[in-house]
Amino acid sequence: MAIIYTCLIDMAYRSSLHNIHKELKARFTVFAGFEMPIQFSSIKDEHLAVRRTVGLFDVSHMSNVWITGEAAEKLISQTTVEDAAKIEDKKSQYTAFLKEDGTVIDDTIFMHLGDKYMLIPNAGMADTVTKWLNQKAEEYDIGATAENVSKDYVILAIQGPKSRDTLQKLTDTDLKTVGFFACQYIDIAGENCIVSHTGYTGELGFELNITPTKKAGDVFHKILDAGQEFGIKPIGLGARDTLRLEKGFILAGNEFKGGRTPLEAAMSWTINWEHNFIGKEALLRQKEKGDYERLTSMKCLDKGVPRNGCEIQKDGKKVGIVTSGTMSPCLNRGIAMGYVHRDYREKEEILDIIIRDKPVKAKVVRPPIVPKDWASQN
Repeated sequence: MAIIYTCLIDMAYRSSLHNIHKELKARFTVFAGFEMPIQFSSIKDEHLAVRRTVGLFDVSHMSNVWITGEAAEKLISQTTVEDAAKIEDKKSQYTAFLKEDGTVIDDTIFMHLGDKYMLIPNAGMADTVTKWLNQKAEEYDIGATAENVSKDYVILAIQGPKSRDTLQKLTDTDLKTVGFFACQYIDIAGENCIVSHTGYTGELGFELNITPTKKAGDVFHKILDAGQEFGIKPIGLGARDTLRLEKGFILAGNEFKGGRTPLEAAMSWTINWEHNFIGKEALLRQKEKGDYERLTSMKCLDKGVPRNGCEIQKDGKKVGIVTSGTMSPCLNRGIAMGYVHRDYREKEEILDIIIRDKPVKAKVVRPPIVPKDWASQN
């Protein structure tokens, strides 16, 4: 196993901030072909720092794809569940690409920046998404082009109640004027960045797309310096995963694995039904039939930590499967998301999650599993 892991590391891509992470004593893991920090101190310590104050993430394993051309808006509308014409300049939108059968290829955020759009596909998906978009542009005779520019960018995420106060020290732009899911070019720490008021933690936060990559190290250090008074910490992928799961946010490699539709993945709120898009007819058929499993959030009542692949049962009968599970650092109990039969996913329903061959009682809850005001109450 050690030999295999060493080979994976040798083949993995590294962020341009890799040496900085090493200096900060990071422990690394390989995720979606990237060697990235999994933690710097402990996952719980980093997790609680984001919930209570502020944390700084390098999320350069995510992707950057430019959509350009006079019909860029049309290409996004045709290939995602969102009508891009509804998204104003300097606004972002969460959406998904679908196959013709309605299953999700990838979920993404796109940013409307003047006459072009920046997409942020998931880790390892840049080439797949770029190729697919260009194929669809040709197929539908749409005058637009997708270009994978992921290697040209570093993406930093500053998340937590003190994230705005931290960044404000490094810019003359009043960040209170950058609304939720807004995006624009802003000078941060002397560098012009694409800044979006978005994140993957459920907390106040911003994401910075920085190019060229050689400028990112200086920005990273200056953000850490600016956040010292708030106890800022560098954050790894471990805490990123526990933070998103507490809020019921989807991880593409888990929640979409095996082919799932937005209706199944509790993403129906993202669908703009008033425009035509690839996969729409399949979704309408599924919606009308209505007998599909849906992604469900659960909180364990007994001791145990659910993991991907754990069976979900009711009275000894299989009714679902866990897609993501962890020990919640905020609640100090196991939490999970998984696909559950429609008859067993009502709020307060008690199910069994089979962990190491033993049933662990879990209650169905509505996301977020950890409420927005948790930090103020704890």
